[in-house]
Amino acid sequence: MKSLSVFGTSSDAGKSTLSFAITYLLHHRGHKVAPYKAQNVSNNSQVTDEGGEIAIPQYFAAQAIDLKTSPNMNPILLKSGGKSRAHIIVNGKSIGNKDVWSYYRDINTLKPHAKNAFLKLLEEYDCIVAEGAGSPVELNLMNKDLSNIYIADEFNTKIVLVADIQRGGVFASIYGVYELLPKKLRDNVIGVIVNKFQGDMSLFDEGVNIIQERFGIKVLGVVPFKPFNLGFEDSESIMNYVQDTREAIIKVGVIRLPHISNFTDFEPLITDKEIDLSFISNASDLKICDAIIIPGSKRVIDDLAWLKERGFEKALLSDEIPIIAICGGYEMMFEHILDPERIESDNADVLGFGRFKGNIVFQKDKIVKKETYKVFGLKAKGYEVHNGVAKELAMTDKNLYGTFVHGIFDNDELRKMIFSKINSSYKGYDFKKFKADSIKDFAQHIDKHVDIDFIESALSE
Repeated sequence: MKSLSVFGTSSDAGKSTLSFAITYLLHHRGHKVAPYKAQNVSNNSQVTDEGGEIAIPQYFAAQAIDLKTSPNMNPILLKSGGKSRAHIIVNGKSIGNKDVWSYYRDINTLKPHAKNAFLKLLEEYDCIVAEGAGSPVELNLMNKDLSNIYIADEFNTKIVLVADIQRGGVFASIYGVYELLPKKLRDNVIGVIVNKFQGDMSLFDEGVNIIQERFGIKVLGVVPFKPFNLGFEDSESIMNYVQDTREAIIKVGVIRLPHISNFTDFEPLITDKEIDLSFISNASDLKICDAIIIPGSKRVIDDLAWLKERGFEKALLSDEIPIIAICGGYEMMFEHILDPERIESDNADVLGFGRFKGNIVFQKDKIVKKETYKVFGLKAKGYEVHNGVAKELAMTDKNLYGTFVHGIFDNDELRKMIFSKINSSYKGYDFKKFKADSIKDFAQHIDKHVDIDFIESALSE
């Protein structure tokens, strides 16, 4: 069976969700299939079953079909490094920061890692669904393109294009990407999926004819827009969430830090009908919130300074409103952040908000693990990704909850304990069941509107 590359004709075309759905559907048709992305750029990561970090989309796609997660599914991950630098994770392990120019100059040294990870997956699976990145035809960067051009060429994958019709210019984007692809890859394109359509589907019948007859590209489907509030790849994609707040009884404000990370922490709140969740950039917006969340951060010291500059300090020092501080947010609540190794900053001693006694010390070796923890007196499954260390994994004090552990809101009992204290009417819900039902429902939506039979047949040739 051939493997499949999913290329977008632009950024944020919906590659991640369609890659996940195709992987899910092929799996449920009896194929041994696994998700993959050679290089991802995101501060949103998860800890795999084998240990090490990978980006959320590949973790999510694997978890949806009960696969053991592995760094091979995303061998190269870039996170914010500050000042035109990237924090580089290879095969799940941090190798430090590098300036972007040097990264691309040395890109050929990373190709073997991408290739070997793909080959290792092929030892176990018959088909790999390889998500691309951005546009595959950035002509000045095509020789440095790991996720699109390199993998599709090296492994002769079949290719599906994904076009976002909401952006406008859908015909130009499809035709332009197709014609600019190298001939070998153009010949491997099996069709295009027109994504995020809104309105009367019949209005695009002529559009389908144009793409198929004039461009010579099969339209595999026109997919009506359907909100899917799970598996967010980056901070921009999570801003596209759609929430039903008609039954909401608690308003939660998540402070949108410039280097916010691990924002999938908030998926259980976005999908909770009792919670109205907003991402907050101005301190004045906190006045209408019943609770505040300080999220994880890839640049804790920079984001701490941003909070102080933007006037958040007064609200965060007050014990009048409940505050939940996670990972980087938790670190900010201590008296001092000490960085003797200069992991994040040239300043070795930075004043925190001082709500928790003691100091955070940044260490060179990152803590990356997942297990069942005791958080705020309850057992909770979660994971850790941080350089800062403190004596306690989690602490509480006067309307303040703080922990290094990500994923705490996935745990129904812990989530209910926190929010029922904020509003005694809060009932909670079964997030695990909701997630499974949502995944199945979205996959069925894609199955209905995309010719999966044709894709399956093309991969089996």
